[in-house]
Amino acid sequence: MRVVSLIPSITESLIDCQANVVGRSRFCIHPQPQVSEIPAVGGTKQVDWQAMAYLQPDLVVLDREENTREMAESCPYPYLALHITSVETVGPELLRLAERIECEALKAEAQRWEQVSQLAGHAFDLHALPGVIEWWRPPTTQTQVEYLIWRNPWMAIGEGTFIHSMLKRMGMGPWLIPHDEKYPQIDLHRLNPRDTLLLFSSEPFPFQRYRDELLELGYSCGLIDGENYSWYGTRSLRFLETYSR
Repeated sequence: MRVVSLIPSITESLIDCQANVVGRSRFCIHPQPQVSEIPAVGGTKQVDWQAMAYLQPDLVVLDREENTREMAESCPYPYLALHITSVETVGPELLRLAERIECEALKAEAQRWEQVSQLAGHAFDLHALPGVIEWWRPPTTQTQVEYLIWRNPWMAIGEGTFIHSMLKRMGMGPWLIPHDEKYPQIDLHRLNPRDTLLLFSSEPFPFQRYRDELLELGYSCGLIDGENYSWYGTRSLRFLETYSR
């Protein structure tokens, strides 16, 4: 089956599982070098359906969180819209995709997700938090954590997101500043640096480039691997299997 995937984490998983991926979004950057040989036909919010025509896809894979309703409604090809919002939803959704494209290797990955979702979470240690790439200013006496994904405006993550679910699996639930919105805009200056630790995700915003400016804000902070915490396929599965018990 000829598959076009417009979800970076799913594209990576499908390629790892030897599925026939013939098209991708430009944000699908893993795994290299395989993905570089697959044509990009748009992004996660916009796609060129005409450019996709020559690929002759049998199925387009979307996600309700990452792609827009308009993309699904305008898709001229058969499509499957996944809905992954937590560690517990990955297994069933991957199984649904695996059965649609008849991919045994993806079924096996879905089973691994089911197994890891039933394991206990990681024992929490803020100073040894899995996935931290670099502490720019290590935590000291902070009692709450904000996980940031964007700047100008500042955007964090809230409940109902896969990232939030992953952070809870790492034992961070009681530490996370609560937000009712999934991706709220926040007023960073209302957070007390004495109480608040900032985790800057390595993607989608390139916080690494602004390290010195971010340190000037005065918070304890660090750069965390956003792919491990948000790419809900092969990548975050390996991450969870390493740190769950």
